[in-house]
Amino acid sequence: MTSKEIAKIAIDALEDKKAQDLKVIDIADISSVADYFIIAGGTNRNQVQAMCDNVDECLGRAGVFCKQTEGYQNANWILMDFGDVVIHIFDEENRSYYNLERIWRDGKEVEVSDIS
Repeated sequence: MTSKEIAKIAIDALEDKKAQDLKVIDIADISSVADYFIIAGGTNRNQVQAMCDNVDECLGRAGVFCKQTEGYQNANWILMDFGDVVIHIFDEENRSYYNLERIWRDGKEVEVSDIS
């Protein structure tokens, strides 16, 4: 499965749980860490964890398994590593504080609708 296909399933799973301000950053040309960063926001701990659970379930059904998940218990910033796709799910406060979009601004922001 390609990184774009993985990203599409993850985006659908996040949107299913009402992710806010969903961003996809193509970092393939500037980093060897991954091809895509997906950044999503949630309004509270339960929503952030539900988004994480749904991504894990949907990608698992597709045969793609998370290598590592960090931050699930606190649920203020959950990082999910699927190899070529890294997903960051934030609560509102931490999303604005860490501002990954600014840190990775050398990457190319991709319209969510273009991942299909």
